[in-house]
Order: sequence, then C-alpha cells, then structure tokens
Amino acid sequence: MQFIIVIVLVAVALAAEKLILQRKKKKYDDNVIEINPNENKKMNLKFNTKIIWGVVIAAIVVFALSSSFYTVDQTEYAVLTTFGRPSNEIVESGLKFKLPYPIQKVHKLSKETFSLTLGYMESGEKMQINEAESKMITGDENIVLADLEVQWKIVDPIAFMFNTSDPKTILYNATSSSLRSVIGSSTVDDALTDGRTKIINDIRENLIELTNHYALGISIINVNLQDVDLPTQEVDAAFKSVTDAREERITKINEANKYRNEKINQVEGEQAAITSKAEGEKISKVEKAKGDVAQFNAIYSEYKNNPDTTRHRLIIEALEIAFRDAKVIIVDDGGNTVKYVPLEELLRKGGN
Repeated sequence: MQFIIVIVLVAVALAAEKLILQRKKKKYDDNVIEINPNENKKMNLKFNTKIIWGVVIAAIVVFALSSSFYTVDQTEYAVLTTFGRPSNEIVESGLKFKLPYPIQKVHKLSKETFSLTLGYMESGEKMQINEAESKMITGDENIVLADLEVQWKIVDPIAFMFNTSDPKTILYNATSSSLRSVIGSSTVDDALTDGRTKIINDIRENLIELTNHYALGISIINVNLQDVDLPTQEVDAAFKSVTDAREERITKINEANKYRNEKINQVEGEQAAITSKAEGEKISKVEKAKGDVAQFNAIYSEYKNNPDTTRHRLIIEALEIAFRDAKVIIVDDGGNTVKYVPLEELLRKGGN
C-alpha cells in the first residue's frame, strides 16, 4: 500500500512539473524569437530529467523513513517479517525501527479476549438465531437447538498468523464439531436438565484438544452453553414441566434431609443429656453407698466392742425415727392418763 502511494506521488509530481514547463515554454515562445529550437528543447529535456530524478529520490527517502519507524502498543502483539519470513521473537511495546518495506513488514494483533458464538449472532441489542447452526441430534435421537459461546485469546501470534491460512474459520469448525460430538453422545434429559455442567466441560476439553492439534496459537478462556431448547413449543413445555418437577423433587429431598438432620441433632442432644444425668446419678448412688458402707463398718466395729450398749442405742434411734411425729400419752397401772407438762413440745415451740 505504501509503495502504491509513492508511485502516485511520483506521477503527480511529474504531471505538475510537465504542466509548469509547458506554461513557461508558451510564455517564452510568445516573448522571444526562437533562434535554435533544437538546442532549447535539449536544455528543457535536461532540466526536466534532473527534476524528475530529484522528486523520485525524495519520494523514496520519505517513503523509507515513514515505513521504517513504527510503534507497538501494550495491548498489541507485533511480529516482524523479513521478505515474508517471520522472526522467532515477538516485538515488545514501544517505538521500534525496521528496514523499509518491502524488505521488512510488521504485523500487529490484539491481546483482547474475543468471543465466538454458535447458533446465534448479536447485532447491537438484537439477537439473530441461526437454526442451521444450532439444530443437532442427541444420543437418544432427539432434535435440540443448542447455542454456544466461546471466549478465546491469542497467546502465540506467530502460530496464529503463519501456522494456518485461516485460524478463525478453523476455530469455528472445531467449535461446531466439539458441540455436535458431545451433544450427540448425550441424552436429551442431560442436555436440558442437570447434565449441562458435564456437557460444557466435555466441549471445552474437546475444543482445547483440537486447537492444540492444529497449533492455532490461541487459548480457550471460557465455554458457555447458552440455551438448549426443543424445536416445538409443546415438547419444550413438556420438558420444562419435567425439569420443574425434578427441581421440586430435589428441593423436597433437601428439605427432608434438613428435617432429619435437625431431629437427629435434637435426639442426640437429649440422649447426651439423659446419659449425663444418669452418669451423675450413678456417681451419687455409688458415693452414697460407699458412705453407708463406711457408716455400717463404723457401727459394726463399735458393736463388736460393746454389743449391749450398741444394741440399746440402735433400738432407741429406731424408736426415735419411728415415733418422731407420734403423740406421747402416759398412763398409770390403772389405765388412767397421767397429766404431765410436755416439756419437749414447749421447748420445740420456744425454739421456733
């Protein structure tokens, strides 16, 4: 392109120079009598040749300088080719120098993330459906409409530009092949319900394998299965009802598991409380039994030393316990009640 611009500039310069010379010659012929016409033409021809060569050399110099300096932005890749052969290194960002065209040429590629869509096309805020791309058959011989988006970026600009003639077309064909292969080995239930995650992972793995096989020099960032629908509204509505029922079933199962876990935790807590209480009562009973045994051993030891005294004391203690709340009445030999002053009762009331 730059070479064509130089040729155009040279042609314009020659035409302008020719026009100027024609005007000068006409003015000279009107005012001066020509003595030797051949000599005048020779001088004009010589003068024109010098000007032409000067313009050509100046144009070549300007072209060489303009095509020798270039800049590389940080958001770009740059690859330098010499007579069409690429260099092994990627040019870094900044102001660079190269030999003039056509000896060396610089090729620039963007580092941005690109998006490839299959089954639909976005134009502004509108979306155009391409049914020919999205229509495919599943493994259980059902027809579905699947839309796919692939986000990718260039990681090896030399491979992207020179390994294949049209890497974008190859990527498109590889994406279509991966999608149809995975959908063709899946059931319609998997494609419409809970098997989408596995399908997306399989598509991504197949697509990465194909791009590495063809050495496209790109990296697959993300694969998103946008929509999977059935071609008729009635069938689509029936499958959506099935999907809703499955989701409701999963919800009910989760709620039941939650209720079960709550009840299990509650019962386990009650069990722990009962076990702890029983352990406490066990320890209390054991300690009380140990105390009773110690008391019995002490009484028995005293009984062995003084059996009569100990026997009377035990009888008295038993009577005190048995008649603790009984009313005492004293009678004489004739069966008559003997009046007495109830000192113990008075003492008890006085103590209260």
